[in-house]
Amino acid sequence: MNGTSGLAKGEEGEKALLTDTSIMDEEKKETTPKAVPKENAKKVPVKKKEAPPAEPLILSSSPHIASGESIPFLMHHVILALIPGLLVGLYFFGLDALRVLLITTVTAIGFEVLLQRIMQRPVTVSDLSAAVTGILLAMNLPAGAPWWLCVVGSGVAIVVGKQLYGGLGYNLFNPALVARVVLLISWPVQMTTWPKAQPFFQQGVDAVTGATPLGRMKESLLLHHDLSGIANVSLLDPFLGHVGGSLGEISALALLLGGFYLIAKRVITWHIPVGFLGTVLVIAALFHFIDPNRYASPQFHLVTGGLILGAFFMATDLVTSPVTHQGMLVFGVGCGLITMMIRFWGGYPEGVSFSILLMNAATPLIDRWVKPRTFGTGFRK
Repeated sequence: MNGTSGLAKGEEGEKALLTDTSIMDEEKKETTPKAVPKENAKKVPVKKKEAPPAEPLILSSSPHIASGESIPFLMHHVILALIPGLLVGLYFFGLDALRVLLITTVTAIGFEVLLQRIMQRPVTVSDLSAAVTGILLAMNLPAGAPWWLCVVGSGVAIVVGKQLYGGLGYNLFNPALVARVVLLISWPVQMTTWPKAQPFFQQGVDAVTGATPLGRMKESLLLHHDLSGIANVSLLDPFLGHVGGSLGEISALALLLGGFYLIAKRVITWHIPVGFLGTVLVIAALFHFIDPNRYASPQFHLVTGGLILGAFFMATDLVTSPVTHQGMLVFGVGCGLITMMIRFWGGYPEGVSFSILLMNAATPLIDRWVKPRTFGTGFRK
């Protein structure tokens, strides 16, 4: 009995303990604050980080890979390549050549700044393109050219030959050659009065003028129908620079050094110079073989006049020449053909300037004719 009653009392104690524990748990639940639902919680505004403005989408034609070469980079190398020819010109023509060079370069830069401000365009003289135009113009003028002729030439080159088309990259013709041709047609006497080349230390006060080798050849053909006027001309003189003419006509050697420098620096390619000079060489050799008494030797045509300057520095203008290698060869051959036609049968002794300008006009047609095959398409049948 006592064991049974003790067991019953133990069970009642355990039940009472469980009851007290459950009561305490219920009281704890009632005293614990209930979590506020997310819907009723106060929303704290989160400040979003502003994204940087997106760059504008630029659509352009291929190629889309930039080489890192800029216009100032290219113009800098062109100026360096012209230095040998300029030094030879300064040596043989002295302060007159320096005067012409400074006037054309400074006024070309001034005209570009003035016109760009008038037309409310960005001033881009820092790309050196105006300076190169002024230097090339000086190399196409006689060393004794009057100051006003230099100023007019710079104005024509920059205003008419370049800016009226929209600036660099939009001009159809080489600006320096446009100025040369306009000056030659407008003032032929001033543009064909050539001082004789004399070493700097032998120059006197009075300038001595004379005809260029090409001028003497043309005059001899008109008067005597032969080449007697150039019989005593040494080819070494025009090759080294001891000959009358403009700054860009007197030293084939110095200009060749500059041209090879441009090819080595990959500023230009060999296609236009080789096409130009090769065509002149072939045509001159052919006609000299047929009638050597009337047509000068190919060596004479290569080292005289503005052929080297035109082939390496004028015809290779990136803006006014074809873009493909095949088109460049066609361009060079056309320049050489027109040059020899003018030298043989034209009214002017020299035809380099006219030939380059005429081929500049044909450049869009050449680019269209030799358009490369689109990547991924088949060949034409």
